[in-house]
Amino acid sequence: MFMITRIWEKIVVVLVCAGVFLSGATAVRAEVHQADPTVLILNARIFDGMNKKLIEGKNVFIKGNKIIEIGNMDAAIGTTTIIDAKGKVLMPGLIDAHWHTMFNFWPIGKILNSDFGFHSIAAGKEAKKTLLRGFTTVRDVGGNAFPVAKATDAGMIDGPRMFTSGAYISQTSGHGDFRGPNDVPSNPGAPLDYSQRVGHTLIADGVPEVIKRTREVLRMGSTQVKVMAGGGVSSLYDPLDVTQYTFEEMKAICDVAKTWNTYVAIHANTDEAIRQGVNAGVMSVEHGFFLKADTAKLMAKKGAWLCIQPLMNDEDAFVFDNPVSTAKYENLVENLDNMIGLARKYKVKTAFGTDMLFDPALGVKQGKFLAKLKKWYTPYEILKMATHDNAELVMMCGPRNPYPGGELGVVKEGAFADLILVDGNPLEDIDLISDPVKNFVMIMKDGKIYKNTVN
Repeated sequence: MFMITRIWEKIVVVLVCAGVFLSGATAVRAEVHQADPTVLILNARIFDGMNKKLIEGKNVFIKGNKIIEIGNMDAAIGTTTIIDAKGKVLMPGLIDAHWHTMFNFWPIGKILNSDFGFHSIAAGKEAKKTLLRGFTTVRDVGGNAFPVAKATDAGMIDGPRMFTSGAYISQTSGHGDFRGPNDVPSNPGAPLDYSQRVGHTLIADGVPEVIKRTREVLRMGSTQVKVMAGGGVSSLYDPLDVTQYTFEEMKAICDVAKTWNTYVAIHANTDEAIRQGVNAGVMSVEHGFFLKADTAKLMAKKGAWLCIQPLMNDEDAFVFDNPVSTAKYENLVENLDNMIGLARKYKVKTAFGTDMLFDPALGVKQGKFLAKLKKWYTPYEILKMATHDNAELVMMCGPRNPYPGGELGVVKEGAFADLILVDGNPLEDIDLISDPVKNFVMIMKDGKIYKNTVN
């Protein structure tokens, strides 16, 4: 009987894995659990993602990929793994709400000129590093990261949960137009450039075309739609002051997203681009450095999110290979204080993301960038933003959610077991999250332990 059971389990696993790759784009990327291992974490001080006060001295029982019980039980019969936290702080896994799986680790020239298969393998390898920095979930807002997401969810590679936008939609001469300087005017009969062919970006102009492209990225499996709505730093053909897409085009994109019961996130920095997008139905504004008071009030009224990146002209400033992008960056980050001040004053829903791009040295600083928020926020506000609040944002994709059946960003019974054990109290010293190698002594995602150095 034991042999039959084991054979049946293997058959189920094979069928589930096959289903991940053969199912339609709207299917759930179900994760594979060959068994239901159990973990008991003893004597933890718990930051639950919501409340400022730690839950003291409780034990957490995990079965499979869920937190089953939080209480005073000393042991659980048949527990696979027991970890004595000895008073260390247990908290939800961190969430980066503005991440680029495909673009965070190589220079832009190498990315634009690399074979997609080779590029995807490299991105899959880097995904494990993201997970081991304590980021158990990312919202990927641009680039064809679907192969990495599928391989992660199928258990082929290690990495965070991924809410994937896929190709971002851009107008001609927009922030997602990566074509060369002599590739326009375009020939209607010419093939798409390589970045479009592999699904990193899609260029669309006019209402009928943006409707088609939006439906295409949703068909590919996007959990939310990413649109370039204004000028950017790393692109050379769109000054920062440019508003990209007309209101009619932007509204058409938002209308399509609504028919799929999800939402649109826009890259936008100028107040004009932000306001147009929010009036058109956009629910997530990325960056927003030139935000003004009236638009902040509008965002708060409509419940739209502002996803901020604490980018500064400091020792961790982004480095570019051309003076145009460098000047844009410096112009942009000068407005960070004002933007965050307005978001706080008018109670705009605020999320955190890093937007690490084109620099292998930046990825290792993912937690350090989160800690930079201490200039404007308390440690509690920072941790809540990077767990509970970011989870609320990523879950706005509704039925497009690849991970139904559990909550993210919290430590509570019934939630997914995405957990970090911190040697120290980050509610008192937020800089602890800047050094995950030293201070994160246990990292768990979906009930599986990826790191355990608890003494």
